[in-house]
Amino acid sequence: MTTPVPRAISQATLRAVAAVREQDRAALDEAAGELAPLPAEQVGLVLGTVLRLLLEQAHPDGLAGEDVQAVLVRCARSNAGWLAELDVEVLALLLTGALGVHQLADGVPAAEPAAVARHAPLLVADLLAVTGGTAGDLLAAALSEIAVAETMELP
Repeated sequence: MTTPVPRAISQATLRAVAAVREQDRAALDEAAGELAPLPAEQVGLVLGTVLRLLLEQAHPDGLAGEDVQAVLVRCARSNAGWLAELDVEVLALLLTGALGVHQLADGVPAAEPAAVARHAPLLVADLLAVTGGTAGDLLAAALSEIAVAETMELP
């Protein structure tokens, strides 16, 4: 990944997570508007890695289907009141995608970049509340993990 794109993803994600924590619709719209036009594959990789790391931290002994459902329900309930267009299906796609379960094979279309930009920060904020971590630390860890994986893929 080139340096400017991950930096832009990180900065917009940090603003989006802060907006979710404050339940600030205008700030979330602005941050999501910065994330959505960035390369979808890179945004998905970074945010998916952050979500996976958070899920692993929240469930160090392993993750069961009930655990994923609990995250989904908790996140949806805590955000439905202030975010009318919340889409539980997009939350589910993001969670399963972060876990490496690819629903595209089942004919389920990928979430639109704007939906990913709006919904991934909801899950990140929710899981950060459980794990007690910081968004900046998780983003740095995700980018580091991605960089190592990319280095290992080079011939």
